[in-house]
Amino acid sequence: MPRSSALACPASFKGVLSARTAAAALADGFERAGVECTQLPLADGGEGTVDALGARRDGATVVEAAQAIPFDPARLDVMGASSRPFGELLAVLEAERLLVGLGGTANMDAGAGLLEVLDALPAPTTVLCDVQTTLYDAPRLFGPQKGATPEQVAELERRFRSAGALAPFAALPGSGAAGGLGAALASLGAELVPGAATILDLLGFDPHGYDLVVTGEGRVDATTAEGKAPAEVARRCSEAGVPCVVCAGLVLEPLAGVETIALSGDPARAAGDLVELGLRLGARLLDAAR
Repeated sequence: MPRSSALACPASFKGVLSARTAAAALADGFERAGVECTQLPLADGGEGTVDALGARRDGATVVEAAQAIPFDPARLDVMGASSRPFGELLAVLEAERLLVGLGGTANMDAGAGLLEVLDALPAPTTVLCDVQTTLYDAPRLFGPQKGATPEQVAELERRFRSAGALAPFAALPGSGAAGGLGAALASLGAELVPGAATILDLLGFDPHGYDLVVTGEGRVDATTAEGKAPAEVARRCSEAGVPCVVCAGLVLEPLAGVETIALSGDPARAAGDLVELGLRLGARLLDAAR
């Protein structure tokens, strides 16, 4: 009888586990259960993009906005956080081509800070957007995650709409990514692309041949379906007819059409939770194969 096999392809559990560590923990559990497991750490443009893509042989330099404007739930300042540090980083880069990861940032300034210090991109730039949200929808969808009150969401919407130079780019999918940085970079000539789909393609993601694919991230909510890595993995698995499980430390809204499993939610237990999940799912696979 052929040995059961699984693919562990999580994104990072933001601020808790890197995608690489999360994949290793899942694989540990599967292998303890006697199931072969391949590891493929993923990202969608947010945290972990540089790690997932690594050194590119095509000459592209990979950078993450989240490295310059990290989102820290303990230090929320949605009205004051600026994209200026990321603009300063891009201004001094020397590259043949840029892959820019957008997502997981603290700012909601529609890229105003970046545009204060950057009037041209240093190289042809492709922007990997972690969500496909458009500019004017971003305050409503992501402002509360970054600490905005209803009154502040309304003010952010006003600010976004008053940025006249961004209006021609406001309807582009991904223009609302990273607090509106997508639109700002598009205004400088960057190409916006779906981060998760592009990264999966670059990494050669293929669920065929596996008995189960497990993906996940720190938090699954209504925004996960907007283009995050777990949603793209689940979509491709569905098309391939391969079972998929999505896991998260916190599940506020399960991803439609796929089994979604909430872990303990305790950051100190995150790695152990994933080992246990791999062990449990591995045992389930073996039982089904008997």
